Amino acid sequence: MIIRRSLVSASIGLVLSALTGAAMASSSPDGDEDICVVDDTERELCLAAPAERIVALSPSVTEMLFAAGAGERVVGVVSFSDYPEAARSLPQVGSYDRLDLESLLALDPDLVVAWAGGNPGQQVERLDELGLPVFRSDAANFEQIATTLERFGRLAGSADTGDTAARELRESVAALGERYVDAAPVEVFYQVWEQPLMTVNGEHWISRALSLCGGVNLFADEAPLVPRLSREAVLAADPEVIITGGMGKADSTWLDAWRQWPQMTAVVRDNLYFINPDLVQRATPRLVEGTRTLCQHLDSARERR
Repeated sequence: MIIRRSLVSASIGLVLSALTGAAMASSSPDGDEDICVVDDTERELCLAAPAERIVALSPSVTEMLFAAGAGERVVGVVSFSDYPEAARSLPQVGSYDRLDLESLLALDPDLVVAWAGGNPGQQVERLDELGLPVFRSDAANFEQIATTLERFGRLAGSADTGDTAARELRESVAALGERYVDAAPVEVFYQVWEQPLMTVNGEHWISRALSLCGGVNLFADEAPLVPRLSREAVLAADPEVIITGGMGKADSTWLDAWRQWPQMTAVVRDNLYFINPDLVQRATPRLVEGTRTLCQHLDSARERR
């Protein structure tokens, strides 16, 4: 219970943490001053003026830029950048793991926002060598999502929108923490992939979202952020709840495979839940919506005890 209350206290503290942190290394775009921010790899990036032609190198980055009010300045994206709707019609510069540098350069960007944890390192470094301003983003929790919104807003000249979106996210997270502070714990297995079978450890934002609802990630102690598991390991853990996003927004077939083990607690109680993967497997403001859905699933599991 002490751990759970500490978690909620930390969530509430997010509201105040906007006053500190790397994002606050940025200066306001007043007068002729440069706009300077520190990215998620601790590199300082300075622009002489707000960016007007931005290329986003992951679907999550695209979502974040739009949420921060920079959507009209985004001129290029990578494949699967499907949210919001306006992003679907933008020119694509390859995929997140294989960039088309020729197409990217043809868009003449004055800011490239890379995904530090997913884009090919050599290709991103090549953009540096060509003199393009590159912000490396790698948000991994709610607070980092919030500070990213603030930094994107400053870089794009939409600071008011970015700050508002960040504040609303922090308030929503704090409210969920307050609501579930005394919720009974529920042991969960979250399935990221089927072949090979994969989950998330305790450092992943999905696990943190589950914790906010009173969920206990049975594989939180695994070393990789996204560990591979054997089917036998999941059976031995006997989760009370199994949640997966499946292959798409409406494909729950992965859950059906678990029904062949009717002795599992999750199967006995019919606690097999599907969630739109875009709401939880992208570190964007929509993670709050996904977390609410996770909380509802855990509430249903508590009622079936």
